[in-house]
Amino acid sequence: MKFHDKGFIFKYKDYTQVQIFNAGVAILDMKIYEDKVCKSTFKCQDIETFNNENLSSTYPKHFLKELFDKEGKEIIHRDNDNGVLIKIIRD
Repeated sequence: MKFHDKGFIFKYKDYTQVQIFNAGVAILDMKIYEDKVCKSTFKCQDIETFNNENLSSTYPKHFLKELFDKEGKEIIHRDNDNGVLIKIIRD
Protein backbone atom coordinates (compact mmCIF):
# COMPACT_ATOMS: atom_id res chain seq x y z
CA MET A 1 0.00 0.00 0.00
CA LYS A 2 1.37 3.42 -0.93
CA PHE A 3 -0.43 6.63 -0.08
CA HIS A 4 0.77 10.22 0.01
CA ASP A 5 -2.27 12.36 0.55
CA LYS A 6 -4.29 14.13 3.23
CA GLY A 7 -6.35 12.22 5.70
CA PHE A 8 -7.94 11.97 9.09
CA ILE A 9 -7.31 9.86 12.18
CA PHE A 10 -10.33 9.35 14.42
CA LYS A 11 -9.97 7.69 17.81
CA TYR A 12 -13.02 5.90 19.17
CA LYS A 13 -13.49 3.76 22.25
CA ASP A 14 -13.21 0.42 20.41
CA TYR A 15 -11.14 1.30 17.34
CA THR A 16 -9.04 3.87 15.48
CA GLN A 17 -10.21 4.94 12.02
CA VAL A 18 -7.80 6.16 9.35
CA GLN A 19 -9.20 7.85 6.24
CA ILE A 20 -7.02 9.09 3.39
CA PHE A 21 -8.32 11.28 0.57
CA ASN A 22 -7.07 12.23 -2.88
CA ALA A 23 -8.90 15.02 -4.72
CA GLY A 24 -11.79 14.68 -2.28
CA VAL A 25 -12.23 10.94 -2.86
CA ALA A 26 -11.56 8.44 -0.07
CA ILE A 27 -8.77 6.11 -1.23
CA LEU A 28 -8.36 4.39 2.12
CA ASP A 29 -10.86 3.90 4.91
CA MET A 30 -9.42 1.59 7.55
CA LYS A 31 -10.64 0.70 11.03
CA ILE A 32 -8.04 -0.71 13.40
CA TYR A 33 -9.40 -2.77 16.30
CA GLU A 34 -7.48 -4.62 19.00
CA ASP A 35 -7.72 -7.93 17.11
CA LYS A 36 -8.48 -7.04 13.47
CA VAL A 37 -8.12 -4.47 10.70
CA CYS A 38 -11.02 -3.63 8.42
CA LYS A 39 -10.65 -1.75 5.14
CA SER A 40 -13.47 -0.76 2.83
CA THR A 41 -11.79 -2.71 -0.01
CA PHE A 42 -11.71 -6.09 1.76
CA LYS A 43 -13.25 -7.99 4.62
CA CYS A 44 -11.73 -7.69 8.06
CA GLN A 45 -8.42 -9.44 8.65
CA ASP A 46 -6.91 -10.52 11.91
CA ILE A 47 -3.92 -8.38 12.92
CA GLU A 48 -1.34 -11.08 12.17
CA THR A 49 -2.63 -11.59 8.61
CA PHE A 50 -2.72 -7.84 7.98
CA ASN A 51 0.85 -7.42 9.25
CA ASN A 52 2.09 -10.38 7.17
CA GLU A 53 0.51 -9.05 3.97
CA ASN A 54 1.15 -5.32 4.39
CA LEU A 55 4.03 -4.79 6.83
CA SER A 56 6.07 -7.72 8.14
CA SER A 57 5.38 -10.83 10.18
CA THR A 58 7.98 -9.53 12.66
CA TYR A 59 5.79 -6.59 13.69
CA PRO A 60 4.11 -6.78 17.11
CA LYS A 61 0.38 -7.50 17.08
CA HIS A 62 -0.69 -4.01 18.17
CA PHE A 63 1.94 -2.06 16.19
CA LEU A 64 -0.43 -0.33 13.76
CA LYS A 65 -3.00 0.73 16.35
CA GLU A 66 -0.31 2.03 18.71
CA LEU A 67 1.34 3.94 15.85
CA PHE A 68 -1.85 5.76 14.85
CA ASP A 69 -2.81 6.34 18.50
CA LYS A 70 0.49 8.14 19.25
CA GLU A 71 0.28 11.82 20.00
CA GLY A 72 2.62 14.28 18.36
CA LYS A 73 2.90 16.53 15.34
CA GLU A 74 5.18 14.21 13.36
CA ILE A 75 5.45 10.44 13.72
CA ILE A 76 7.82 8.54 11.47
CA HIS A 77 8.34 4.78 11.35
CA ARG A 78 11.09 3.67 8.97
CA ASP A 79 11.90 -0.01 8.54
CA ASN A 80 14.50 -0.35 5.80
CA ASP A 81 14.76 -4.13 6.25
CA ASN A 82 11.11 -4.62 5.26
CA GLY A 83 10.70 -1.58 2.99
CA VAL A 84 8.15 0.08 5.26
CA LEU A 85 7.87 3.84 5.73
CA ILE A 86 4.93 5.34 7.60
CA LYS A 87 4.87 9.10 8.08
CA ILE A 88 2.12 10.86 9.99
CA ILE A 89 2.26 14.66 9.97
CA ARG A 90 -0.53 16.42 11.80
CA ASP A 91 -1.59 19.96 10.88
